[in-house]
Amino acid sequence: MNAVVTPQKRLYQKIGQGLKDRIVSGEFVVGDRLPPEREIAVQCQVSRSVVREALIMLELQDVVEVRKGSGVYIINQPKEDIDAKTGTSESDDAGPFEMLQARQLLESHIAEFAATQVTRNDIFRLRKALQMERQQIEGASFDYDGDKMFHMAIAEATQNKVLVDMVEDLWVRRQNSSMWLQLHARIVNQNYRKAWLEDHEKILLALQHRDASAARDAMWQHLENVKQTLLELSDVDDPLFDGFLFSNNPVVSLA
Repeated sequence: MNAVVTPQKRLYQKIGQGLKDRIVSGEFVVGDRLPPEREIAVQCQVSRSVVREALIMLELQDVVEVRKGSGVYIINQPKEDIDAKTGTSESDDAGPFEMLQARQLLESHIAEFAATQVTRNDIFRLRKALQMERQQIEGASFDYDGDKMFHMAIAEATQNKVLVDMVEDLWVRRQNSSMWLQLHARIVNQNYRKAWLEDHEKILLALQHRDASAARDAMWQHLENVKQTLLELSDVDDPLFDGFLFSNNPVVSLA
């Protein structure tokens, strides 16, 4: 008889479960405000981005309510852990900042390689993607089709189907992620997308020049800007944050 292998919990799930345990124990009760993210991060020895993901999980489970400018409040006692009772695994929904970190590591090197393989037709498709993205921003659309098209076109410029599939998988994860949607539900100002479009234009310029290192660095910085922006705009405590962020590229630093 084969033994049942229990999938390892994601880090944000462990932190979220620890917070639920503290609520069940009576340390916090309905109506209480949870400690600030930074305090929880220090207590649990994790980054604030992981705590942010744990709180999004609890928000989706209707345990807490996030009040912008006020904090995170307990609104319900946690329900019984059905997964533990049945032996089934928890949701495999990756945290949004975990996904962004993976994209940063992967897509920066894809852009680097794409700069050595890019064709005239690839450049045409990238320009078309930016035109779509610009129109969506100007039209105040919440669609990210142009954004996705741009990143997919860079992957396709590598002429490597495996790399294309890897980037596509990350976008599918994002589109199907309830945590990603919940994170964006806190953000109403769409002006940040203009800055991301400018990042894309810098990436395209590097690709046009077939400058591999510039393409890599431009993509790295773009996804760093995305993470920083989403952390800042979704913050309910203060703008000082950390975690799942790099001050520089650790792969290049170690090379």
